[in-house]
Amino acid sequence: MKTYLLSVYQPDGPAPAPEVLEPIMRGLAELNQELHDTGAFVFTAGLCPPDTATVIRAKEGDVLLTDGPFTEGKEHLGGFTVIQAPDLDAALRWGERMAAITTLPIEVRPFAS
Repeated sequence: MKTYLLSVYQPDGPAPAPEVLEPIMRGLAELNQELHDTGAFVFTAGLCPPDTATVIRAKEGDVLLTDGPFTEGKEHLGGFTVIQAPDLDAALRWGERMAAITTLPIEVRPFAS
């Protein structure tokens, strides 16, 4: 089995209202349970907002710490799920289901072996 990263990209700004977010979270809980039940689940986590990030750059023997995200954009990495799947097609099917539940872009990427 290969290991895949399913990255969730969400728009910058406040979280959706509870009446919008609750069914999404319920759907994700059901998907995560199915991932567990099928043996595909490895790990999942949500991330704090991008303004909590610290970027560390090493250059010419110095280290510079900068508050905030590495890139400016309208979207940020909001969370991720690591799964195991027999092939890319199977991983993409999990990603498609996650995209349908969250209505957000999901990037599916294999780990280097």
